[in-house]
Formats: sequence, C-alpha cells, structure tokens
Amino acid sequence: MTFQQVQKYEKGANRIGASRLQHIADILQVPISFFFEGAGEAGEFKAIEPKSLFVSDFLASSEGVALVKAYMKIKDAKLRRCIVQLVEQVSPRAH
Repeated sequence: MTFQQVQKYEKGANRIGASRLQHIADILQVPISFFFEGAGEAGEFKAIEPKSLFVSDFLASSEGVALVKAYMKIKDAKLRRCIVQLVEQVSPRAH
C-alpha cells in the first residue's frame, strides 16, 4: 500500500471493507474499535487529536515510511512486539 493510498483512505475517498479492516486489526494486534476512536453517532467523527496528527506527520516522512516498511517485513509477531518494547524503553515519550 502506498502513502497516497493511505491518504485516500484518511480523506474518505477510498473505503476499507470489513474483512480487510479485520485483517489490518489482526496485523496491528488491536481491536477493530481502535479504528473508530472518536466516532460519535451516525459515524460522525470528532476533531483529530494532536496525537493522531503526530502519527500522520511521522508516516508522511521518509523515515516513517522506511520504518513501517521494514517493520511490516518482519514475519515473527514475537519479534515485532520485542521491537516495540525496545523502542518504548529507549523513548519514554513512546508510552
């Protein structure tokens, strides 16, 4: 998936099917409800939190894209979790 495709999903130009959303949630090891944080009634969303903007800015950077691509190539889920734990230990702000 390219960064441009992600942007289309963020802007609502593209939509993700339920099965694909489930697959993404499984890969990221989060519940599907994670993707609907901030959703109000009838699918209306609240303003984007600064934390979300930080993530978007990170993913828009060449370093962010490179890191995500490298991370997603790691097939071992236990190793991926260890990498996340390592980064959290190195940077207290990552918690």
